[in-house]
Amino acid sequence: MAGTKIKDQFKELISPFLKSKMEEAKKNYGEGSSEYLAIAKQYIQDPLETKIVGGLEKPRHYQSEVRAYYDNKQVKGIERLYKRTILLEPTTVCAAHCRWCVRGQYPVETMSKDNISNATKYMGSDERREELKEVLITGGDPLMSIPLLAFTLNEIKKNAPNIKIVRIASRVPFHDPERINNTMLEMFSDFSDFRLELGTHINHPVEFWKESVESLKKLQSVGFRIYNQNPLLKGVNDNFQTLSELYSNLRDYDIESHYLFHAVPLRGMSHHRTSVKKGIDLSNDLSSCGEFSGRAKAKYCILSDIGKIIVYQDTIVDRREKDNSILLKSGFNIKNRLQWNPSWEKPDSVEMDEDGTMYVWYLDGSDDKVESITQGSQVSSQH
Repeated sequence: MAGTKIKDQFKELISPFLKSKMEEAKKNYGEGSSEYLAIAKQYIQDPLETKIVGGLEKPRHYQSEVRAYYDNKQVKGIERLYKRTILLEPTTVCAAHCRWCVRGQYPVETMSKDNISNATKYMGSDERREELKEVLITGGDPLMSIPLLAFTLNEIKKNAPNIKIVRIASRVPFHDPERINNTMLEMFSDFSDFRLELGTHINHPVEFWKESVESLKKLQSVGFRIYNQNPLLKGVNDNFQTLSELYSNLRDYDIESHYLFHAVPLRGMSHHRTSVKKGIDLSNDLSSCGEFSGRAKAKYCILSDIGKIIVYQDTIVDRREKDNSILLKSGFNIKNRLQWNPSWEKPDSVEMDEDGTMYVWYLDGSDDKVESITQGSQVSSQH
């Protein structure tokens, strides 16, 4: 999701609901407890964010904007890396700012209705309708504005009949669950022709708050399929027991465990990042432990400069010790990428073989302990 920068700092924003849950966890478990810190480390701004690691640490996770024109107008607010899916960002406003957010250092913007309409016409144009089948509506948090989301869905329905699946990325059920109200549910009932999916981030078992679970059930009642893709966060969920309990709970609530993401190397967020190897070890242990259903096991994934790469035994093909980076083998081919997004530019971190298969350098994390302000911090009352 996304936020805003103040003097190059990602603004702290904690919703009233989250503040109440942090205080509740502090009272019930203690300020040094894993339950309290699992929330605090995700939302409280830390002075460690001023620490910049190196050249592969960036203010945004990848460059995938579509630079194109449709009907003599510049297409805005869309990204594309994959064949059948396109991404649309109607707003970058959120109810709270996750410190590790892959879009947190984007500027705060909301698309005009004219730009949204033009983007949907681009999706449904003759050149794209054969391949594009689904759209990911993200931001920001699309559930922050029901009128804007309703307009967006109407435009997709009208202008891009090739779109059959609509995915919405949101943490509103965990930031401000009261927003999942009858008005929202009635709006979604008008779009039953779409296969509706909600992608969210549940990162620790403590986040299965009653209000949040109820809001998810409401969305499921109007046809949403819900999937989870949680980042691996140092001091939050980077241990076997926490992840095992998390995935078992997801299964109980009929939520798909989709990805376990290695935390992205965003500028100033190195204290959230484990080594890639730690994630591999945890993924291997979780995959063969027998403690929860195999249907609830997430795929370990790296969000690289060229897109998502699932980590297998032969994914890492080289390492540079001088800047703690690893070379990842992908399944992406430059010819396909340029076919799907002709304006895409190959990042400097990419190498290619003779067939056009892309390899990408990626900044590794560290398993060193870090001193965090969230240890013993107070929740600010003004944001």
